[in-house]
Amino acid sequence: MSKWHIFAQKAEKSFGKYYENSTQKWLPIENIQNGIVLLKDGRYIKVIEVLPVNFYLKSEVEQENIIYYFASYLKIAPDNLQIRVMTQRADIEGYLDRLQILSESEQNNACKNMILDEMAFVQGLSEHIAIKKRFFIVFEYAGKGFGVRENSFADVCRALGDEAYKAQRYLSQCGLEVLGINDDGALIDLFYSLINKHAAHLVKPGGFAADMTDEIHTYEGGMVD
Repeated sequence: MSKWHIFAQKAEKSFGKYYENSTQKWLPIENIQNGIVLLKDGRYIKVIEVLPVNFYLKSEVEQENIIYYFASYLKIAPDNLQIRVMTQRADIEGYLDRLQILSESEQNNACKNMILDEMAFVQGLSEHIAIKKRFFIVFEYAGKGFGVRENSFADVCRALGDEAYKAQRYLSQCGLEVLGINDDGALIDLFYSLINKHAAHLVKPGGFAADMTDEIHTYEGGMVD
């Protein structure tokens, strides 16, 4: 029996061991290893981040090149591919903290009032206007040969790594920078921020131990090795 089938059977057995209506039972992620996301249904997926460019600030020739190379990438991209956009409020806490320190040390009342006005303006801007967007491409390991997945986990990592490299090579010709998210902690941070946008500013799940199952998944019968 292949490692793939063993993993799938293990994941299937785990479904009934979560608390009813718990986040762990709802969450489709079984584990994260070597930058690869292992889903409970036995699939493997890879996530990369794409840093955007302002298309409308490009010249007409540059716009045509971007469209051409992006279309070229789509022709060789994996069949199971998703483009996801995460919208977040701009993180202004650090900037406000620095302004607060400056206001406390400022001796000139006029300058101090200007700093306080700036803080109020930035806070209002953040609540209503200031947002940031992150762009991600997610693709699934397809296996080889009529959907039969007999490859080892090392083969899966290699195949998904090749797909990430192809995306980087083609999209770089569009002027886009591609970041490979290969750190398990960074992936945990990303998924946590998708589910808990507000709490993610305070909690850093990437600081957990490497085994996501041991730290996050709680079972009725106790922790599972």
